[in-house]
Amino acid sequence: MTPAPTTPAALSALPKNEFARVLGGIFEHTSWIAVRAYERRPFESVDALHAAMLAALAAAPREAKLALICAHPELAGREAAAGTMTADSVGEQASAGLDRCSADELARLRAGNAAYREKFGFPFVMAVKGRSRQEILAALAERTGNTRDAEFARCLDEIGKIARLRLDALLESR
Repeated sequence: MTPAPTTPAALSALPKNEFARVLGGIFEHTSWIAVRAYERRPFESVDALHAAMLAALAAAPREAKLALICAHPELAGREAAAGTMTADSVGEQASAGLDRCSADELARLRAGNAAYREKFGFPFVMAVKGRSRQEILAALAERTGNTRDAEFARCLDEIGKIARLRLDALLESR
């Protein structure tokens, strides 16, 4: 397998199927966003690529947005325990120390995840890279007090942040 292109311009030159393969994981298990963003080529910057991907997401029906939110693993949840998260999610959660939670932190996080999912019907999503466990626990508690519509929008905003971090990592790591 050839290495991924290193610039937005090089990504723009790829055939659609290859573009989707390279960028399909930027949004968790949701390659259709890359496929739809492809139509906005060429991309002169990471900002332009990210904006095209966010525009594709914004144009999607609510059901597709909900599916994207639900594609995200719970923080330190069952997917982490089972070892079934994507490599990106594993790295992001590890960067926040979620793989090193104390028993108390893990219990609080899992109880918070359960309460959040019970109230909203989807998982708590937060861009956790560079955040502390304490910040994450505080955000989870605070956001559980929001309305479903506010949290739906907040999750999509957080997913956009995650996507940008993943794009930056993809293009900087090559």
